[in-house]
Amino acid sequence: MQNREAKELLKKYREGSCTAEEIALLESWYLEYEDETKPDFTPEAIAEEKSRIWQSLPVHQKQVKRMVLWPWIAAASVILCVTLALLFQKKDKQAADTATVKILPGGNNAILTLANGSKISLNDAANGNLASQSGITVTKTSDGQLVYQVGISAKETRVVEYNTVTTPKGGQYQVNLPDGTKVWLNAASSLTFPVAFAASERQVKLTGEAYFEVAHNKEKPFKVSSDKQNVTVLGTHFNVSAYKDDDEIRTTLLEGKVKVQLSEIDASAVLRPGEQGVLKGRTFNTRFVNTENEIAWVNNAFVFDNEELGSIMRKIARWYDVEVVCPEELEKMEFSGTGSRSKSIQNALKIMELTESVHFKFEGRRITVMP
Repeated sequence: MQNREAKELLKKYREGSCTAEEIALLESWYLEYEDETKPDFTPEAIAEEKSRIWQSLPVHQKQVKRMVLWPWIAAASVILCVTLALLFQKKDKQAADTATVKILPGGNNAILTLANGSKISLNDAANGNLASQSGITVTKTSDGQLVYQVGISAKETRVVEYNTVTTPKGGQYQVNLPDGTKVWLNAASSLTFPVAFAASERQVKLTGEAYFEVAHNKEKPFKVSSDKQNVTVLGTHFNVSAYKDDDEIRTTLLEGKVKVQLSEIDASAVLRPGEQGVLKGRTFNTRFVNTENEIAWVNNAFVFDNEELGSIMRKIARWYDVEVVCPEELEKMEFSGTGSRSKSIQNALKIMELTESVHFKFEGRRITVMP
């Protein structure tokens, strides 16, 4: 039963026109409502208040005449019902206050910084043409993509201009580069790229995480540089995760072939499809992984496969734009499970709470992990 229906029954109750069935329904609703919202008053407290009001009625005083009995009872009933109505209103307000802090998932949200330094909020900008520069037209599509289209004059320009697409925490975006390469940017990431690629190579710079579907061009290798490595490809599908707050950089190959060059240790490795290169400190290792799990975020899903809690909570913090406090002794715990990135944060964390190994305390947008 909805709160509006309950209030209508309370009104009938005050008027004395409730049927026995309606009174039973109202009492049943109240008990259910009480379980959900844990109000400050209890059925025992209400019973005690009823008793106090009843004992104060003139019917219990010898000098009172019978003719004044029912008016006093009606008045007492009104007082009690008004009290209940106020308490229900208080509970409605408490429920509303709780709803205002519900933490929703992220979505398409990014900032485009043009070569001249001007910034365009892709979340607020209307669909259609956003800018024209060096013969390139920049367009925002209705399904949340940023598309670069090359004009004839772009092939003649020698001036190298750079754009940057930046996603905040709780944001993601798809960028279609001038050469036809498609890039999906995860939350808290940025991609810097030339408006028109050079004649000999295609090079972009990444911070955070991105999935690439590179347009094939054997004459112009595609290069992705991050803080401590460079990835060179001809035409392939791969994912790079290079967040500064992670202790490792992961490069996962789905199709084709990539060469990972490690700047700090002067080494390189060639990855095969299904293989992942992991740079941790000054150590680089390769391993075969489930590639679908590695790019689950592109399909709007969480997939944890024996993943450490510290890593999981960093992903949660980025996508839902929250602050996470996780004790060091819990960070190494491993969890497996799947969830949707389109649902609330409570749904995402439910997987781990079901194990009864950890619990989560919510204080606004601050989440504390507890054993």
